[in-house]
Amino acid sequence: MQPTPTRVNPSKARLSLVMILAVYPLITTLLYILAPLTEGWAVWHRTILIAPIMVLSIVFVVAPAIQKYFGWFVARMPPPGKVR
Repeated sequence: MQPTPTRVNPSKARLSLVMILAVYPLITTLLYILAPLTEGWAVWHRTILIAPIMVLSIVFVVAPAIQKYFGWFVARMPPPGKVR
């Protein structure tokens, strides 16, 4: 008889914390890079340029990195290599 896999209930609060810590520097860096190039643009013009860059970065870079390196933290499990 095969053991039933346990269902992981990830913490949304922990995921939010790690996402904020990862996304904030990315947004800040992007703003510093684009601010001189978009000087004089309306806020919505800047936003329409930054939003797709941020979404693609989060979906294809930040979220997979968080899953790979901090999945244990979000899933409320001990760090890899640590014995209970």
